[in-house]
Amino acid sequence: MSGHSKWATIKRKKAAIDAKRGKTFTKLIKEITVSARMSGGEIDANPRLRLAVDNAKAANMPMDNIDRAIKKATGELEGVNYVELTYEGYGPSGVAVLVECMTDNKNRSVAEVRHLFNKYGGSLGESGSVLWMFERKGIIAMPKQTKTEEEIFEIVLEAGADDLQTEEEFYEVATSVENFEPVRRTLVDVGLTIDNASLQWIAKNTTAVRGEASEKVMKLIELLEESDDVQNVFANADFEE
Repeated sequence: MSGHSKWATIKRKKAAIDAKRGKTFTKLIKEITVSARMSGGEIDANPRLRLAVDNAKAANMPMDNIDRAIKKATGELEGVNYVELTYEGYGPSGVAVLVECMTDNKNRSVAEVRHLFNKYGGSLGESGSVLWMFERKGIIAMPKQTKTEEEIFEIVLEAGADDLQTEEEFYEVATSVENFEPVRRTLVDVGLTIDNASLQWIAKNTTAVRGEASEKVMKLIELLEESDDVQNVFANADFEE
């Protein structure tokens, strides 16, 4: 099993657990708030906000929660001012790690992220220290559906996607940043169900990890993702069995 497939499956299972814990709602509300504050609360006129709202709906978030988050962002209701931060560092075995945060307290965020890196044999780096190892891609996750894999493959390629990965229970579509929204809209328009769609940092090359090092890297990523300030974690680890 490839490291990509193994980690994709792990993240999907963890996302289901997070949804039950309410963590997914917290992260989605932050994204809605930041998106609306940056470019306005009109969903149809703000592509980033439209994506955040669609992801929230896919996670079964009530519209009242979505509307409240938008109103807090636009000043109609009192709300928290979040800032976006990206931390870079190395985990065990030299694995490169990117951590995207949305926080109302920069000092708290950097202290917690640095603590976790140090605890699991890693180190927080300077800006730009590992970002060059990744490229920005659009990633769209879809559950297995009534259409065959061949039909879905044809649809996503005609829409302009770069690749389609087939996992045990779901499909993962990769696109360029430029084609991300057109591909996503095409999949919606043809009636396909999307679990989640987002812009992510994908490693250009991977670092093989196994045994104890693999467990440490996974634990570091899991604990970073559990932080209230952390939105996403990306690593170039290839988890070998």
